[in-house]
Amino acid sequence: MSTIATTTTTVVRYKTHPEHAVQNAALVKAVFEALRRAQPAGLKYQTLRGRDGVTFTHLATVDDALEGHPLTALPEFKAFVADLGARCAEPPARVESQVLDSYAG
Repeated sequence: MSTIATTTTTVVRYKTHPEHAVQNAALVKAVFEALRRAQPAGLKYQTLRGRDGVTFTHLATVDDALEGHPLTALPEFKAFVADLGARCAEPPARVESQVLDSYAG
């Protein structure tokens, strides 16, 4: 009998000040470059930028069996969150969820 891995998805949404949007996007890109180098198992991560250019939404799905969080362990992620509050016009809102269903066609 196979075991189904459980995951937790965290969604974080915020708005940056317009003058910080480009810097924020560059810091996000640095996180993705680090992820591509490290290739951590048990993580699915996606960042969306709203059409307004200042709204960012991050989706991180992590295997619940992992002992640590592969994203938050990265130095580049630590650099990204270090001054996030100062870049934000609207503070981050975080929601932890479990996927009910999904489709990719």
